[in-house]
Amino acid sequence: LRLPRPADQRDLVLYLPDEILIIDHMRQHSAVHRYEFEVAGASTRGLPRASSPAPYRSEAIEPLPPDSDHGPGEYAGLVRKAKEAFVRGDLFEVVCGQLFSTPCSDAPSTVFSRLRQANPAPYGALINLGDGEFLVSASPEMYVRVEGRRIETCPISGTIARGRDPLEDAERIRELLNSKKDESELTMCTDVDRNDKSRVCVPGTVRVIGRRQIEMYSRLIHTVDHVEGELAPEFDALDGFLSHAWAVTVTGAPKLWAIRFIEEEERSSRRWYGGAIGRVTFDGNMNTGLTLRTMRMKDGVAEIRAGATLLYDSDPDAEEAETRLKAAALVAAISGTSRPTSKGRVAFSRAGSGRKILLIDHEDSFVHTLAGYIRTTGAQVTTLRHDFARQQLREGSRPDLVVLSPGPGRPEDFAIGETLDLLVKKGIPVFGVCLGLQGIVEYFGGSLGVLNVPMHGKASVVHARSGRLLQGMPERFTVGRYHSLFAERATFPKVLSATAETEDGVIMGIEHEVLPIAAVQFHPESVMTSPGEVGMPILETAISVLCEKVAA
Repeated sequence: LRLPRPADQRDLVLYLPDEILIIDHMRQHSAVHRYEFEVAGASTRGLPRASSPAPYRSEAIEPLPPDSDHGPGEYAGLVRKAKEAFVRGDLFEVVCGQLFSTPCSDAPSTVFSRLRQANPAPYGALINLGDGEFLVSASPEMYVRVEGRRIETCPISGTIARGRDPLEDAERIRELLNSKKDESELTMCTDVDRNDKSRVCVPGTVRVIGRRQIEMYSRLIHTVDHVEGELAPEFDALDGFLSHAWAVTVTGAPKLWAIRFIEEEERSSRRWYGGAIGRVTFDGNMNTGLTLRTMRMKDGVAEIRAGATLLYDSDPDAEEAETRLKAAALVAAISGTSRPTSKGRVAFSRAGSGRKILLIDHEDSFVHTLAGYIRTTGAQVTTLRHDFARQQLREGSRPDLVVLSPGPGRPEDFAIGETLDLLVKKGIPVFGVCLGLQGIVEYFGGSLGVLNVPMHGKASVVHARSGRLLQGMPERFTVGRYHSLFAERATFPKVLSATAETEDGVIMGIEHEVLPIAAVQFHPESVMTSPGEVGMPILETAISVLCEKVAA
């Protein structure tokens, strides 16, 4: 062994408790197991159960260890060295880590409570190892579980950061599942894991029962496989456990060569990292989790080791960033900070405050969502079908802004030209959505074409070109589309400006050169059009810009 092992390092700690409280949150089941032991006529019955206190020593001993055993960029250099081994064929993949250290005066129980609340995990643990040493864990990964003759594992490999909200999470999941690099990571892990089982299982019983399943944690999204087998009669749970030592997801492949590489290249011994925590019961069953996302606490210092699965396709800087991301939830539990979430309401401007807005419904199935978005700006919104809306306008109604809703069919099906004639004569600002844009284009002399392929419930990237309506928007952003008709460029009215378009040139936004009239072809209220980043800001700007144009 190249790396020195500290004098206080222990490779195994075994508890033989006489009372166990087991809580299975997944099954919503709890039980207390109490034991008395008898050996050679001697018994534990009647003996005192009290044990000596073993508190956490919170004062750090000088000198303090460095924040990390790798300086900035050094882990990326290790990735480059590993890639040389991949090219030679010495390795297929290897899991190398770096150690983060930070002072921690809070009790392990306090840190564990924070961690459990912020990042619940299937193999969370708070363990007092004695001698002032504690483990606080939020491990996501099963190591080996044996129930009867069935042995199972859940290799985890493939990681991406969580998004800011469920919509962005969905995009991250798609990105992760489409990543060939992450697919290769998990595939190699599972092939090695199947080999580990084949050593102790009945031939033909090892099989993958779950492939690239998604698991989500506070800061990370993982892909996970689920592998099972039937133990051969001559083997038991401990044989199964040892056959998998140590898990491919914390070592690499080929496993022995990966372990040698780790011993040569990591900066410090792993101690408990990559080992296992769990229980072995008297009926021969076993349930263990890998010691990942686990901190070791002793003498006022918390140590967190985090690794990444490296392979030929690895990006060195991205892998270094991944190790820091994996450690982030534990670091936050130490400091008492938490990851910002989007569970609360997003604060929007009050651009519509004090304004009356008429939303004209063209028999659309999204109009109430659109109305809700507009109300969020503080506006008073009235929704009327197109014929009733025109009647109100003829009778003298004068809202601050009229929104022409999406809808099926063509503009003439709802007499949008007639509606616009009333609005233009009254000088009332107009904002159109989808069919509303099409009606505005036709009203000012343009014509509509039919897309070769309808864009119904599909997302597209839009390029913002000009205009006040899209001010503050990124140059490129994703929107949701529900339309078959589009504005023809050949007959596009000169009084209108095209302010946005798709990558294939379909007009997505328009503004009138003089009048307070603007529209978008996409749906700002769709889940495909990020509400906080795109949808709401566009509606807010439309209200502000169009109403101000009249006031000016």
